[in-house]
Order: sequence, then C-alpha cells, then structure tokens
Amino acid sequence: MTASAAVIVITHNSATVLESCLESLVGVCAETVVVDNASSDESIRIARRHALAGELQVVANLGNRGFAGGANDGFRASSANCVLLLNPDAALVHPANLDRMVSACEEYGLASGLLIGLSDKPQIGFFARALPTPVSMAFEVLGLNRLWPSNPINVRYRCLNLATDREAFVEQPAGAFLMIRRDVWKELNGLDETFHPVWFEDADFCRRALDHGYKIRFVPSCVARHKGGDSVLRINDSVRGLLWYGSLLRYAAKHFGAPGFGVVCLAVAVGAVGRAVVGCLLSGVRPEIWSRTIRMYGCILRLVIVSLWSGRVPPFDRSRVDGESVVTAVE
Repeated sequence: MTASAAVIVITHNSATVLESCLESLVGVCAETVVVDNASSDESIRIARRHALAGELQVVANLGNRGFAGGANDGFRASSANCVLLLNPDAALVHPANLDRMVSACEEYGLASGLLIGLSDKPQIGFFARALPTPVSMAFEVLGLNRLWPSNPINVRYRCLNLATDREAFVEQPAGAFLMIRRDVWKELNGLDETFHPVWFEDADFCRRALDHGYKIRFVPSCVARHKGGDSVLRINDSVRGLLWYGSLLRYAAKHFGAPGFGVVCLAVAVGAVGRAVVGCLLSGVRPEIWSRTIRMYGCILRLVIVSLWSGRVPPFDRSRVDGESVVTAVE
C-alpha cells in the first residue's frame, strides 16, 4: 500500500549507503525526492538511475545547501501533505507501518519513528531528545554528560527513560526520521538555513513548532535502521568540531535570551580550554598535534568572544591552517 506522503532524502557524498535507503522506499510513498547537495561521489548517479525507473525525482544542487536548505528544496519539489525527512544512511524496516506515522502527522503536525542501529538496538539518546536548555547544553560542552551519563540533566535531555514500544509525545526527534505536515512547514517558513551545513536545525524547527502549538507524536511501530554519521564523519575533525560548536551557539543565541546565551558561551569557553589541554596531553610530545589542537580550540574561543561582543553568531568563513581546511568566525 502506498502511503499518502512524500519522502525527502538529502544526500552529500552518500553513495555507500544510498542504494539500500532508496530500495527500502520503492512503492512505499506517493512521492520520493532525492536532494543532492553537490556530491562528488556516485550519489547523483545512483539517484538518477532510480529516477529513470520512475521511482523518484532528483533535485541536483550545484552547491552544498546543507541539511536545512536541502529539506526546504525537497518540500518545494514535492506536493504531499505530509513529508518525511529520511537520512540516506537509514532504511525503512516496516514500510507498511508508515501509514500510522502519516495519521499522527496529520493530526498533530509532526511525527517521528523509532531509529535502530545496525545491531537492531534502539538508538536511545538519539532518536528522541528533550529540547536543549542552557543547563543541558552546558553539561554537554563541559563533558559532564560523557563523564556522568546517568546525571538527571542528561537523562531528561536524551530521554533515556522513554519507552521504545509505546506512542508518546516528544519534544525533539532526530531530523534523520522526522515527518512534517506541509502547512506547519509553510507557517514556520521552513527549516532555518543559517544552521549550515548541519546540526541543531531539527531542534530549532521542533522548538518553533511546539511554540506555535503543534505537537510531535513518537510512533514506535514505524522503524528505520540507521547507520548514523555517514556524511558528517567524512568532514575533517577540526571542521566538524567547529561547525558543531557554531550551530550550538547559534541555537543558544536564537532561543535562550542574553542570560542563557551567556551561560552557554561561558561553558563552551571553559570546555574548549579543558578539551585543548586534555587533547595535547593525550597526544604526547607531538608538536604538530598540539599546534592543530590549540588552533582549533582557539578558533572556538574566538567565536565565543565575537558572538558575545556582537550579540549574534557570525557566519563561518573558510581558511587554511597547517594545510587543512578549518572554519573561523571571521566574516
């Protein structure tokens, strides 16, 4: 049975996982759209082969518009009332159950399903979380959640007590498996493309949807097997870290107000110094590692200072440090 929904798959150098994702979608939904963000591998060829078979349409972007930009492009290219965002490293396990997610999305505005790993265990702590708060973000960047994962802040933030076999209302499902009703997307003016290329755009959209009175229903009968991190792990470590901190600060600046934003900035600064020290000590006497580590966390500190001084998180600029591409906070 074909669900009355569209599926959007956003790709960026996703060739190693895209085939299984698209195969799991054959005949499942009324529409399937692959939005390719300027992949340099075989992603676009794989997508176009499926398109020739009449299984989907392809939007080929000339540049990397990020997850939010790709999602918005997919919405504009589709017409179904409910639209499922599905990562290319995920594959539907029980496609027939997708109708239940569609029903929940139509009723509440947004819906999500259960993500399981390659070992078939639920990806607890990832598939659904509470919305970030200044305290939960501070615990995250200071490493407290990693050192003490059972602390009450982390338990609530990662929804560690959420039952994986019962429907429930949640605050922030992962964008890897998130269904949105079209009128909600329109009312909120889509996903915020300033969260570029990735991270916290899903949390931002969910927060704005909840603020507008919509609800998000978790439907565990809808399952997708998710590898996780396929595209982002291809990004240079230094760049990846800076992008994550930048998106985190952008979310805090947008939603927390001056006091909360200040708390997060202070935590990021303290955490950056601590991580730089630990990183250097663990690397041993390796000057090239010390230099790269200090430069990276120095960029993070600079980002914090510029953000606090201006009251906003500046866009990223690319520069080269030690022959590797990194991101700085210079406009």
